[in-house]
Amino acid sequence: MGDDLQEAREELDKEFEQLRKNLGHIHAALADVDRAGPLDDIAAVLEKLEDTVKEVRTGGLLGGGAKGHAKARKEYLEMQGKRP
Repeated sequence: MGDDLQEAREELDKEFEQLRKNLGHIHAALADVDRAGPLDDIAAVLEKLEDTVKEVRTGGLLGGGAKGHAKARKEYLEMQGKRP
């Protein structure tokens, strides 16, 4: 059980690190919104931000996303006998 719990924790940490890294994509897309001016297509810039947030949340092309972290977290907590 100890090895399984350790592996679950390593997976959780890996998923969390990946999620934190991918938050940089959201920050960059948000910076594009901040830099937009009156002549920019604000709707398109906001749509890019929405798409980026969705990819980070669901995984998309970026990997496991927040869903992967949620799954790893749930498994780890269940192995500890805690409620997710």
